Amino acid sequence: MTAKAPYDTQACKLNRLAIRDSLELIGGKWSLLVVLLLGRQQEPMHFKQIQRALDGISAKVLTRELKLLEENRILNRTVQDTLPVTVTYALTDYGKTLLPIARALQQWGKQHREVILENFRHSKK
Repeated sequence: MTAKAPYDTQACKLNRLAIRDSLELIGGKWSLLVVLLLGRQQEPMHFKQIQRALDGISAKVLTRELKLLEENRILNRTVQDTLPVTVTYALTDYGKTLLPIARALQQWGKQHREVILENFRHSKK
């Protein structure tokens, strides 16, 4: 009989903490959509451009999401000395590391939707 490796509770705790931290940042309805939107752009975007592109997001919620992403170094907020003041947003290099994750979740979501729709179609027969 072979001995089982000891259960590493510290490693499990750290892994759960890492997942919680990740989901806290990207688990909301809008965060990854903002990341994907900014990731597709060659140029920084203005607040109103982001809001128009993300149909259904309120200014208050977008402000909160942008602030959270900025605090977590996912995007840069640049204030330009113009009249009126112009503010733009762009992904940081660190923020760009989220793009493969966001795209993978997007792809999985498409596949999942197909599975669910197929299941629904079969249940209607």
